[in-house]
Amino acid sequence: VQLQASGGGLVQAGGSLRLSCAASGLTFRTNTMGWFRQAPGKEREFVAGVGGGTYYADSVKGRFTISRDNAKNTVYLQMNSLKVEDTAIYYCAARLGAVIGSIIYDGGRYDYWGQGTLVTVSS
Repeated sequence: VQLQASGGGLVQAGGSLRLSCAASGLTFRTNTMGWFRQAPGKEREFVAGVGGGTYYADSVKGRFTISRDNAKNTVYLQMNSLKVEDTAIYYCAARLGAVIGSIIYDGGRYDYWGQGTLVTVSS
């Protein structure tokens, strides 16, 4: 299984970026996909997930949108109204099977991880 994240970069506060995560080696449509991030000096945190539904961290609700294209085996994270505090390495992750509820927030419950893509938001 491989997860290839892309789309990170440098953007000014208030701007937008779209991250992509292409998956291979798994039956994409039946699995749960998540985005996590880790800022310097901080622990990894959940950002958004899609499985039996879509889920968001409170800090990104209304600004970020997760979506998936099963035909392309790709999950996206559209990030709008970016803030300096969104600066982090963003990782995509996959969990075998569809889940609902609190499991989707727990990075420890995911089976595969991508390599991460850096998002830097300047003021």
